[in-house]
This record gives sequence, C-alpha cells and structure tokens, in this order.
Amino acid sequence: MQLTAKLVQLLPLQTGQGKNGPWKKQDIVVETEGQYPKKVCISIWGDKADEKVLQVGNTLKIDFDVESREYNGRWYTDVKAWKVEAAGGTTFDHDAPPFTDEGPIDSENDLPF
Repeated sequence: MQLTAKLVQLLPLQTGQGKNGPWKKQDIVVETEGQYPKKVCISIWGDKADEKVLQVGNTLKIDFDVESREYNGRWYTDVKAWKVEAAGGTTFDHDAPPFTDEGPIDSENDLPF
C-alpha cells in the first residue's frame, strides 16, 4: 500500500539488542490530506529512517504493509514502512550507489576525465 501524508510528529528513536543483533525503530505520525484528515502512526525499522527526509512538515510518500497479530486474546495492528521518500520524488535509498549529474558513480572506473 502507499500513502502520501505530511509528517506531524517524530517519536523518540527506539533501539535494542535482539537474538539477531542490534535493531532500531523510528515511529512517526503523519497526517493525510483531504476533507477529513487522519493521523497514522507508522513504524520504520532499520536504516530506512533517513534524517534528511524525516523532518516535521515534510510531505512523504510512504510504501507500507499492515499486519495484525493476536496476543492473549487481544489484537494488535502494526503499520510498517518499507520505503519512505519525499513526496517530490526524491528517494533516499541507502542501498543505491552514489549518483552524480553524469549518472551512478562506478567505483571501479572513477577516472577524473
């Protein structure tokens, strides 16, 4: 699913140590546009939380999944983002190679001419 909304609150960064190593989670609150705006709390796990994009007031395009689970007879729902970018189309993908006006930087052939 995808949502475009304005970032209204950045909650404290949560970190911890799990059986698979260290983890971090950033929860954000965004507000949708329209006649009846809604606020949604979205969790961003790992390095997908980019400080350049996550500035209060920025409009974000968020790709996310919704998942519910049962615990002790109660149901809990999580909204987990798997991609966050500025609504203008600027992607801050940590896995992408550096990019210049001429295209991606090729570290094997980065001759100055």
